[in-house]
Amino acid sequence: MWFDFITKIFKKNNDDSSSKNATLLLIDVQKDFHVPGGSLAVPQSDKDAERLVDLIRNSKHKIDRVVATMDSHYKLHIAHPGFWVDGDTKKKHPDPFTAISYQDVVDKKWIPDPSAKLDIDVEKDLSFLKESTKLLGDDGKTLQLQEYVKHYTKSLESKGRFTHTIWPEHCIIESDGHTLVDDVREALEEWSKSSKKEVEYVWKGQNLLTEMFSAVAAEVPINEDTATNKELIRSLKEDSPSNLLLVCGQAKSHCVNHTLRDIVADWPKERISDIILLNDCTSPVPGFEKDGETFENDMKQMGVQTKSAKEVWK
Repeated sequence: MWFDFITKIFKKNNDDSSSKNATLLLIDVQKDFHVPGGSLAVPQSDKDAERLVDLIRNSKHKIDRVVATMDSHYKLHIAHPGFWVDGDTKKKHPDPFTAISYQDVVDKKWIPDPSAKLDIDVEKDLSFLKESTKLLGDDGKTLQLQEYVKHYTKSLESKGRFTHTIWPEHCIIESDGHTLVDDVREALEEWSKSSKKEVEYVWKGQNLLTEMFSAVAAEVPINEDTATNKELIRSLKEDSPSNLLLVCGQAKSHCVNHTLRDIVADWPKERISDIILLNDCTSPVPGFEKDGETFENDMKQMGVQTKSAKEVWK
């Protein structure tokens, strides 16, 4: 009986988050994903950000490290309207939230805009595919975009996660929408001043030719920069001076979803409960609520903790 009592006390202390410090992983807490005014604003994101700010300010001495991922796109990205035109007139761009399937591409319902001057370096931007003669012209250097988008949409659908979706232009590099939400940035500046540490930034999504929901890997990896970021995962596992990894941001259905799935897939099973999804600091894209629910349920089943921001240290 005495042994059982001691075991219970030890387990309670071992599981008690109040005695632990944390690394805070912020996923795409950027203006374009937030209300008001974001071009791809997620409903309730303003409230998510408010709760996140309170957590940062009330937990200054318990947050050892902050890593912030930043969705970072160019205007003619494959998931933006300007990359595509309809196959009939070659003038009309798809509306935001248009789904473009592999069959749509085969049927040339939508094609890459032939007038677009894309800055693509096959050796650098498509190093995993550069030896595919089907995707390259006779010179072995020119990308055949129509063949590439067939390859891309087919590869994307084979994963069974998403049909290719066109989004409103968002997180354009150097735009105001690319920056952190003001209140979050101010809270992080206060944390940095107090902790004497810098926020670490991880950019994702710069490659024009592939979607990158996860900060760990693109949906269809096509070069080293879009392949699994093993250094990021290793750093979160081994370099963080913290016991806990707190994860939140936008959106619960997409970038938070797939970033955390990729992290969990390479995380030590005995430490899965050290990861906490802050479920009131993230929300789904409208129309993808089911994906957000499935994600949270999957994380619980895998052993990830799900807590509100106020429950973290309880």
